[in-house]
Amino acid sequence: MAARWLDQREERAWRSLMKMQDSLSEFIERQLRNRCGLSHADYQTLAHLSEAPDGRLRSFELGALLHWEKSRLSQHLGRMQNRGLVSRTRCLTDQRGAVIAITPEGRDLIAAAAPQHLTDVRDVLIDHLTATELEMLATIGDKVHERLAALQREPSIHDPTATT
Repeated sequence: MAARWLDQREERAWRSLMKMQDSLSEFIERQLRNRCGLSHADYQTLAHLSEAPDGRLRSFELGALLHWEKSRLSQHLGRMQNRGLVSRTRCLTDQRGAVIAITPEGRDLIAAAAPQHLTDVRDVLIDHLTATELEMLATIGDKVHERLAALQREPSIHDPTATT
């Protein structure tokens, strides 16, 4: 199958999206590190745990929310546990699994970081878009997410390593 090259408009849109994504990620990462000593991965982990019932999630649930592989999650949680931000305990109903809980230190840190993070997100993105642009951004994000989910259900079509 021959490649369908991007036309000028399509290429501009793609490159603009990549530039925005990279710049936004770099900005957010830098702000979190400088202000709170957190990586974006730390922030996401603590945010999910702080929003969970009793501040606890099974490790597979947290991994699914973060879209992380099991090994990445385990390594990152180990580092966060060493810093006193989370704790890991064996699941009472499934000895193979673990329950991840936010510690008081982790809860204090996310409580301090969240308002600053929100201010940064507003400053760099939200407050610079119209209501129509925000709706369009959400629509585009949802549409791409749905397409990616569909591709995951049919990996053999787009995965050259898959066997048919």
